[in-house]
Amino acid sequence: MEALLLLGLLFGLIFLRMPVPFAMLAASVIFIVIQQVTGASPLFSAVGLKIISQRVTPSLESFPLLAIPLFVFAGNLLNVSGIADRIFTFAKTLVAHIHGGLAHVNILASIVFSGMSGVAQADAAGLGTIEIKAMKDAGFEKPFSAAVTAASSIIGPIIPPSVIMVIYAVLSGESIARLFLAGIVPGLFLGFVLMVLIYFMAVSGKVHSPVAPRATFREVVIAGWRALPGLLAPILLVSGLLLGVATPTELGAIVTVYAMALGALSREMSFKDVLDAMRATTFTIGAMVFIIGCAAPISWLISVLNVPETLQHALLSISDNPIVLLLMINVMLLVAGLFMETTAILLIGVPTLLPLIEHIGMDTTQFGVMMIFNLLIGAVSPPFGVILFIMMDIAKISYGKLIKAMMPFYLPIVITLIVITFFPAITLTLPDLVAGVSSR
Repeated sequence: MEALLLLGLLFGLIFLRMPVPFAMLAASVIFIVIQQVTGASPLFSAVGLKIISQRVTPSLESFPLLAIPLFVFAGNLLNVSGIADRIFTFAKTLVAHIHGGLAHVNILASIVFSGMSGVAQADAAGLGTIEIKAMKDAGFEKPFSAAVTAASSIIGPIIPPSVIMVIYAVLSGESIARLFLAGIVPGLFLGFVLMVLIYFMAVSGKVHSPVAPRATFREVVIAGWRALPGLLAPILLVSGLLLGVATPTELGAIVTVYAMALGALSREMSFKDVLDAMRATTFTIGAMVFIIGCAAPISWLISVLNVPETLQHALLSISDNPIVLLLMINVMLLVAGLFMETTAILLIGVPTLLPLIEHIGMDTTQFGVMMIFNLLIGAVSPPFGVILFIMMDIAKISYGKLIKAMMPFYLPIVITLIVITFFPAITLTLPDLVAGVSSR
C-alpha cells in the first residue's frame, strides 16, 4: 500500500502537468509527511524530511558523472567550429548518389556526429539545422526531411560518447567503457536499417527523393581531408576505449581539449562561439543535475519500500518465461518514455528493474543498451517527444504532418529494439572481445 501511495502521488502530480523533476521531489516530501502524520512507519518518523537533503547531495558525488559535462562541452565546441558542415559535405560525397539522396547523407552524418555529441537533442538541433536546410534546398519535402533527421538523431546516445549511458553506468555499477563499446554495433545497425527503408521508399516512389551526381574521387578526397580533423574526435575516443589507455572521463577531457585546439587552429571558432558552447553546456548539465538530485529521494524510497521485489513478484506471477518478461519490460519502458523525461525514468527504472533482469540472467550491459534505446524511442514519439518539437521548430511544419511522416521510420526503430533485446551478440560481442584481448 505504501508503494502504491508513493507511485500514485508521483503519477498524479505528473498528470496534473507538474514538471517531472518537481513531481518526483514533491511526491517524496508529501509521502514522508503523510507517513509522519499517520505514524504508519517508525522509519519515516525517525528520519523526517531531512532525509531529502541527505539523499540529494550524495547522488551527485560521483566521479564518472564528470564525464557528462566534458562530452557535452566537446560536442558543443565541435558544433560551433564548423565541423558539422564539413562532416555533412563529406557524407554527401559518399552516399548522395544512392536512391534516397540526401536522406542517406542525413543518416551517415548523424552516425559520424554521434561520436562527438552524445546527446540526441544536440544532434537534432545542431546537425539537424544543416541537414533539413540542405534537403529542403535539394527538393525534399519538409515533413520527410524532419522525420529522417528525428529518426537519425537517436543514433547519437547509442554510439559513444553517450550521456545517458554514463548515468546508467553510475546507477547500475556497470563499466562505462563496456557500455560505450556495447552501443557501437546497435547504433550502426540502426543507421543501416534506416538507410534500407529510405532506399525502398525512394525506389518505390513513395517519397520524392532527388539524387545527386556521383562525386568524383578527387571530390571525395578533398571533402574527406577537410572533415578529417572532426573525424579524428570519435576515432580518438573509440581508440582510447579499445586500447584502454584512459578512462571515459579522462577521454572526455582529452576530446574537449582537442575540440578547443581544433577550433583555435581552424580559426572558425571565435571567443563568442566558445561562450555560446559553454552556455549551452551549462543549460544542459544544469537541467540534468537538477533531475538527478530531485530523483534521489524517490529512488531511495522505492528501494526502502521494496518496490523492485514487489514488481518482480508481480511480473513473475504472470509468467516466468524470459521472453515474455522482456516483452513486458519493453512495453512498460516504451509507455514510460512517451510521458516522462529519459533521465528521470533511468533514475527510477534502473534500481527498480535491475533485480528482475539479474533474476532472468540477462547481462546488465545488454539491458542498459535495451533500456536506453527504449527511452530514446519516446523522444521521437507522440505525445511529448522532445525531438519532435525540435524538428517542428527547425522545419517550420505542423505536428500532424511530422507525425504522419514519422510513421514509416518506427518500423526500423522497432526492429532494432527487437534485435537488441533478443540477440545479445549485437551488444556484447565487441565489449567481450576487448575484455578478452585486454586480459591476455
